[in-house]
Amino acid sequence: MDWTAEAIERLKALWAEGHSTAEIGRRMGISKNAVVGKAHRLNLPARPSPIRRDAEPRPAPAPRAPRPIPAARVAPPAMLRPASMAPQPAPVVAVAPPPVVRPFPAARPRLGSRSCCWPIGEPGTAGFRFCGAEPMSGKPYCTEHAALAYVKPRDRREDAA
Repeated sequence: MDWTAEAIERLKALWAEGHSTAEIGRRMGISKNAVVGKAHRLNLPARPSPIRRDAEPRPAPAPRAPRPIPAARVAPPAMLRPASMAPQPAPVVAVAPPPVVRPFPAARPRLGSRSCCWPIGEPGTAGFRFCGAEPMSGKPYCTEHAALAYVKPRDRREDAA
């Protein structure tokens, strides 16, 4: 946009009337951001916040009294302690027992490079296992599972139709 002298005067007048930047933009047929940018470059006074519309400021919150510290946690200062008084043992604090760690089921033998790695069943259940059949040359799966795993793109389009 070319800011002509008339457009700048109109912007200043609408700004002085207290219109929002969006309203000024609508009235002038320009974007709100164009209004904000030009107002900034002209050093026009800042707009009041649209969020806080009340004229009088809110009173400052009253200061709160500090929270009392339980007596069991506060030790008396050393210089106020009588010399005959021996240091008291620390109070016993109940500690939650550590969480029970359940071991994983007995480890199954790892599949060698010469067995099909196709998972069968739901992992974490007792019936979960791998196929274990003889894999195809250079593939991790047997012939049956390789046919499921390696699908040519043209085969997918034919299946979708």
